[in-house]
Amino acid sequence: MNKVEGVIFDWAGTIVDFGCFAPVNIFLEIFKAFGIEVTMAEARAPMGILKRDHIKAILEMQRIRKMWQEKYGRDFNEKDIDDFYGAFEPLLIASLKRYTNPIPEVIDTVKLLRNQGIKIGSTTGYTDVMMKIVAEGAKEKGYEPDFWVTPDSTNSFGRPYPYMIFKNIETLKLSAAWKVVKVGDTEADIKEGINAGVWSVGVAVGSSQMGLSYEEFTILVEKEKSEIIKSTEESFLKVGADFTISTMRELPQLIQKINGLISEGKRPNAK
Repeated sequence: MNKVEGVIFDWAGTIVDFGCFAPVNIFLEIFKAFGIEVTMAEARAPMGILKRDHIKAILEMQRIRKMWQEKYGRDFNEKDIDDFYGAFEPLLIASLKRYTNPIPEVIDTVKLLRNQGIKIGSTTGYTDVMMKIVAEGAKEKGYEPDFWVTPDSTNSFGRPYPYMIFKNIETLKLSAAWKVVKVGDTEADIKEGINAGVWSVGVAVGSSQMGLSYEEFTILVEKEKSEIIKSTEESFLKVGADFTISTMRELPQLIQKINGLISEGKRPNAK
C-alpha cells in the first residue's frame, strides 16, 4: 500500500538523552585536556556525525584551528585527531549508561506507530560498542527498535551519507525510500534523510539543536518555550527538512499527513 512503512529514529537527543549531553560533555572535557577551550555551541555544531569526524570538524573551525596553531606552533594532523579520539572514546563509553532515559512521549509514540504496522529503525553517530550500551539501557526502560546500525557497518561513512538508512530499508524490508520517515534532532540527521530520499523530520524539544537540559527547558515560561522551539524548527527547515515537530507526540499525526501526500503522488524533498 502507498503509505509510510517505517520510521527511522536517531538516538541521543531524539529518543534518549534529553538535550544530547553525553557526547557534548566529553568533547568539552577532552579539548580542555589538550589545552583548547571549546564553547558549548562549538561542541554541538557538528552533532550527529561519526564521533571521530566530529572531533575533526571542531578542530577545523577557524577559531579552534587558530588556538591550536598558537598553542602547538603547527596545524593539527591525523595523529592529533586519533589522539583526541583515543582519549574521548573510553570516557564516553564509561558515561553512556547514565544517558539512556527515553525522552518524554517517545515510548507511547513508538507503541502507537507499531500498532499501525509501522516498523521502527534507527541510525546514530555512535559506534557499535557505544550503541550496545545505549540500546541495552534504553531497552531496560521500555524502548527497543526493530533494528539499529552504526557507521561501523558502513565503512565508517556516517551522516550525512545515506548508507545507514539504506541498511535499515534493506533489513526491515521497506519497499521504497519514499515510504520511510527519518526523525532526528540535528542538521546532520536532516541531511542524512535528504540524501537517502526519505521524508526528513526534525524534532525540536530535547534536541541537541535546542541544546537545553530537561530542567532548563521545563523552567522556561510558555513564551520562551515557543520562541526556542520556533528557532530550532527553523534551523531544520533551513537545511531542507520536509517537516518539523515540537515533540514526539506530534509524529503520528504528521505521518497521517505524509500518507495523504503519498496518496497524491507527492514525494520527499520536493521543494
